Amino acid sequence: MARSTCSVCKFCRRENMKLFLKGDRCYGDKCAFERRAYPPGQHGQTRTKVSDFGIQLREKQKVKRIYGLLERQFRKYFDVADRQKGVTGLNLLRRLEVRLDSVVYRMGFGDSRKEARQLVLHSHFLVNGKSVNIPNTILRANDVVSVRPKSQKLTTILRSIENSKKREIPDWLEVNGAEFTGRIKFLPERNHVTLPIEENLVVELYSR
Repeated sequence: MARSTCSVCKFCRRENMKLFLKGDRCYGDKCAFERRAYPPGQHGQTRTKVSDFGIQLREKQKVKRIYGLLERQFRKYFDVADRQKGVTGLNLLRRLEVRLDSVVYRMGFGDSRKEARQLVLHSHFLVNGKSVNIPNTILRANDVVSVRPKSQKLTTILRSIENSKKREIPDWLEVNGAEFTGRIKFLPERNHVTLPIEENLVVELYSR
């Protein structure tokens, strides 16, 4: 399976904003973006004029990096969203948000999406009582995600639940930390996705 092996801290610096890709580290003094808030590379601090295409490309790259996807994966999500009824941008964001690894992260069972993906791959979670180890599983309204009984004492998950108090649980999710369970109350609308994303730029890029 293809995966990115780059330093994720460079992604935050390149996009000129915190993407919170390293969990609790992003909230502390060791955050690379806090130390060097400019793009990486020898030309990182030089000013350059960006074209409309460049703005659209940067937005697409930012969304890919937030959700931890590669180009082929991301393009497939866009193609599915484009074929669905409704607004393409909303369809895309909704599909990205209801991935199992993203939901696990949003519920606070993982410090980052990358960590949540790793936990899912190691079969630490149940969906509606059944073991699921595929991170890109698309969940639906009223689906229940729970930590397997044998995994409830796992240090990584306990630490993540404690650290999740630093961020808010989205309105479309219902979480019971004491019982290690969470439920999708309803599929998220655009106002429920509070990430600094301009999905219309991604749609314009792929519509060229």
